Amino acid sequence: MFSGHLCLPIATVLLLVAPARPSCAALNWERLPDLPDRIGLAGSYVGVSGGALLVAGGANFPDKRPWDGGEKVWHDRIVALAADATTWRDAGRLPEPAGYGVSLTLDDGLLLIGGGNAKRNFPEVRLLRWDGRALAIQAWPPLPRPLALAAGAIVGRTVYVAGGIDQPDARRAQRVFYALDLDAMAAGWRALEPCPGAERILATAAAHDGAFYLFGGARLVTDAAGASAREQLRDAWRYTPAAGWKRLADLPHSVVAAPSPAPEVGGKLLILGGDDGTQVDLPPAAHRGFSHDVLAYDPAADRWSRFGEMPFSFVTTPVAHWRGRIVLAGGEIHPGIRSPAVWRTTAKQTPRPPAP
Repeated sequence: MFSGHLCLPIATVLLLVAPARPSCAALNWERLPDLPDRIGLAGSYVGVSGGALLVAGGANFPDKRPWDGGEKVWHDRIVALAADATTWRDAGRLPEPAGYGVSLTLDDGLLLIGGGNAKRNFPEVRLLRWDGRALAIQAWPPLPRPLALAAGAIVGRTVYVAGGIDQPDARRAQRVFYALDLDAMAAGWRALEPCPGAERILATAAAHDGAFYLFGGARLVTDAAGASAREQLRDAWRYTPAAGWKRLADLPHSVVAAPSPAPEVGGKLLILGGDDGTQVDLPPAAHRGFSHDVLAYDPAADRWSRFGEMPFSFVTTPVAHWRGRIVLAGGEIHPGIRSPAVWRTTAKQTPRPPAP
């Protein structure tokens, strides 16, 4: 496997956090087998079931780049990578082509929340269970409304989902915040007080110490010509059930579509790249790729710092935890361009709650 070593030469370790030199604290990334799609996917659902890494759905432009008139194609294929395997295998199909939902792993399977395709966005919530031979898909209580491009995380025994859009051609994001208590599934999703900041899509969620975090994303606005545009955001928020929302220190720069939920390493929440807004005025063909920077948020100090760089950069892809590692399986590397690469690095393993 190919390894990407960052900052200082640290080939003998998988994770180095150097408090005295935070700008060179680094994650050591290595490659896993590529996804079985020659051009890769963005917006896939990614997580773990039955000890295997699962990647489901997603979208790409298989024939031509979008600026050359290429058509976006949505997929329903589900593939699995078993522990120590060198190749992916087919694991089944989604009920319909889908992507850009929230992916969260429970002990019993991979939870797919919302998402959409070219025709519609979904309220459906499903749990995928894979036993190494067969796939089972279980319907869960649906969201109160369809949502794609939302952000979500599990805090204790509660699943939270914030923001998103309800239609593929929506010109405004939804100001919504929903919660599902895993111990009271029959009650379904509860609508909570939404984030006081701008309504948003493609934010990064996180969970830490009983709280839900929401970082950045983009607000949909109408430009002077009447076309839909994105306003990049850099605000940060924390929600706790007892106290509600609190605004935190702003990110050093805007971050849109970074892998989510943000993983925790050494008590800090990491933003892995994302779109930092520095190339929004470039034509897509001239785009140099998304940010490689890793930002670290310290919840105890309410402070941001730089945590190093990655040898790659994906947007519109979930973060999964598999076998004690952070895993990113494919994603968008330039506007309209995907990658089939799969990367992993060591991280704190967040305990996964069992499904009801």
